[in-house]
Amino acid sequence: MSAMAKNGLPRGAVPSAFDTEARWYDRLVGANPGYHEHLRLSARRLALPAAGAGLRLLDAGCGTGASTAALRSAAPGAEITAFDASGEMLAQARSKQWPGTVTFVHTPVEELAGISGPFDAILAAYLLRNLTDPDRQLRRLRGLLRPGGRIAIHEYSVRDSRRARWVWNAVCAGVIIPLGKVTTGDATLYRHLRRSVLEFDGIRALAGRLAAAGFTDVRTATMPGWQHGVVHTVLGTNPQEQP
Repeated sequence: MSAMAKNGLPRGAVPSAFDTEARWYDRLVGANPGYHEHLRLSARRLALPAAGAGLRLLDAGCGTGASTAALRSAAPGAEITAFDASGEMLAQARSKQWPGTVTFVHTPVEELAGISGPFDAILAAYLLRNLTDPDRQLRRLRGLLRPGGRIAIHEYSVRDSRRARWVWNAVCAGVIIPLGKVTTGDATLYRHLRRSVLEFDGIRALAGRLAAAGFTDVRTATMPGWQHGVVHTVLGTNPQEQP
């Protein structure tokens, strides 16, 4: 995306835009059928041991904690570190009830201040599309994984499908942008959402990014319901150390 897309935001301004919208965010995503279940599906696709005891997991770009809750549902006993660049979104996450195994850190992925690996798995939901240098940050995230650890990228990707683009445009024009405007009084972030998704990688290119960042066994899967072909999980593995 260009530094300032029409009806959009510079990527560097996205965290501050989420700061402004944070108090309404859970209400808005709650109106999206399947939103939370689809996050849980991506977390389950990491194929973590069911109990999760002894695992260290990273939620990259946790927002208000929906993806953190998805990781907990997949591995209830795991230690989870969740970070986000938006202080207000993180405040909403911290205000919820969490066990002592969950820690929230305020840092952008470009800095990762206070984040130290190795982690057994990473979930990054709706993060990559908003980064200024996604290739570099994918490599940095891979560096936080133990050998054999896995990443799940949960992200919109519609460029490879005419049907998916039509569905996305229709839902944005008919639901997301009007609802965002009515709820918050400002549709800027939701227009940005529409355009950033349209301009982001197709699913083949997104899988290619993971492979180029050094991940192996890269696989993709989509979601059920209206987000079929619109939202995907892209999975990759940090290669085992060489003998």
